[in-house]
Amino acid sequence: MTPPTTQVDSPPSHRWGFGAFVLAELVLILSAVFLSAAAGPVGVDEPIPPIVIVVVTALPTMLAAGVAVLATLLRGNGPVTDLRLRWSWPDVRAGLKLGLAGLVLTAIAGVIWARTVGKLDPSSALASVVDTQPLPLALGIVMFVYTWLIGPACEEMIYRGLLWGAIERLRWSRWAAFVLSTAIFAVSHLEPLRTSLLLVIAIPIGWARLVTGRLPASIVAHQINNFVPAVGILLMSLGIWR
Repeated sequence: MTPPTTQVDSPPSHRWGFGAFVLAELVLILSAVFLSAAAGPVGVDEPIPPIVIVVVTALPTMLAAGVAVLATLLRGNGPVTDLRLRWSWPDVRAGLKLGLAGLVLTAIAGVIWARTVGKLDPSSALASVVDTQPLPLALGIVMFVYTWLIGPACEEMIYRGLLWGAIERLRWSRWAAFVLSTAIFAVSHLEPLRTSLLLVIAIPIGWARLVTGRLPASIVAHQINNFVPAVGILLMSLGIWR
């Protein structure tokens, strides 16, 4: 599939760079560690409280995205300009097409990954936890909405927004921004066994940012990619699918 090409805006002028991205990453990692520690130790056979699963999963990424927005407000032109958050229907359509193409690519890569690695499940760490410990319906719905809509938007603001903008500020090429943001996105999930699969997943998402020059296309592509695992988490929470 050949993605639609739209006019790419000139790089915005801002005073934030890699330092802002590093700060956002530190907030993500340290808040996850702090929240996990604050929840207290959990025994081997002791179930993790459902609310802890939701908070530790969702809050760090949302806080890191908040850092991205704050950086643009304090040292730039605001998130719409600096993170390229200006919405348009052509961008949305590009994100839908590339997201659907990414679903096919991800499905193929998932089969290859599972056969290569062996019996290990290619699903995310969150899905593995929910599989063994279903969430109550209300929290299951919260995690469905987060996994499908909120999480992808937050991650895109961090990686294809803040990180991409930091690379642009150095006057590196868009291809360098695409390659670096794709690689760092995959590694930053801290799931070594799934890094190669996450690289494949990230390619159509980053491509949406590359060809449109704006973030909404990659957000939509990411949300399309996350819809199937989000439904899986919801069905696990309902006890329908294991």
